[in-house]
Amino acid sequence: MTKNQFMSVTTALAMLVAANSAAQTFPTKLIRLIVPFAPGGGNDVLGRMFALRMSESLAQTVVVDNRAGGGGNIGTEMVAHAPPDGYTLLYTTNSVAVAPSLYSKLNYSLKDLAPISLVADFPIAIVIHPSVPARNVEELIALARKRGGLNYGSTGTGSTNHLTGVLLNSVAGINNTHVPYKGAGPMVTAIISGEVEIATPTVFTALPYVQAGRLRALAVTTPHASPMLPGVPTMASFYPGFDTNVWHGYFTTAGTPAAVIGVLHREIIKALRSPEIRESLVNGGAESVGTTPEEFGTILTRDVAKYSKLVQISGAKAD
Repeated sequence: MTKNQFMSVTTALAMLVAANSAAQTFPTKLIRLIVPFAPGGGNDVLGRMFALRMSESLAQTVVVDNRAGGGGNIGTEMVAHAPPDGYTLLYTTNSVAVAPSLYSKLNYSLKDLAPISLVADFPIAIVIHPSVPARNVEELIALARKRGGLNYGSTGTGSTNHLTGVLLNSVAGINNTHVPYKGAGPMVTAIISGEVEIATPTVFTALPYVQAGRLRALAVTTPHASPMLPGVPTMASFYPGFDTNVWHGYFTTAGTPAAVIGVLHREIIKALRSPEIRESLVNGGAESVGTTPEEFGTILTRDVAKYSKLVQISGAKAD
């Protein structure tokens, strides 16, 4: 063995020992969980539930830090540039998969983030105002073609709700007009008042209005039907491969030792399986997931490619 080879092996062993040591002692101080959205939203509420469960399990405080702004980019950037030690976590949505194509200038790269686990999928519903003369997806498409397009509301330009409408236009060959709103509340208000004919809320957001007869659900956008909307078909049953949703997942800073990520993954999955969080997800119309870091990385890569195409079709820019 040459001197250089010996030094390489010695360095690798030292790094392995250091990583194992870090995992055995981690955490030794407060963990900051950054939620890149305002307090009170679904992402924030669930993030706080995870933080509580993880604090109890790790016997170390996990504190939620809301860093809203820039479509989630301000908080995401903070995690991307944090020390790679596992003490700064990001709990975000698939807005992080849309950002690279929606924003021409980002102060971080997705390569700066290390996936830990996708934890929940929230299906999106295609809903219409009851005055719209359509009882199913086929009739809605026919109506849109006849009228040269309808208006559809979303939670904002570049949101997955918006891009769901872009995908519908693309696969159905129609020309519905996008009307962006500043969040789910204004979007729902707009469709209930008849300001727009179609909207793309999550199933959870749509459910009480569908049950009250104030909205009509025509389809859900995930490959599997939602138990919260029994009898409502999937968009994939009309257009194979149609798949959009809102997901929640955990990241930390790239370069964090694999052993530390392993500890974080274990604790996140443990919290995900707690009765309180499982019940909250079910009541919120979500599917509890839980993936390995590698699986989550694959999902992220897939979604970046998928939403990049839809952003390009839409021409949307958020700078």
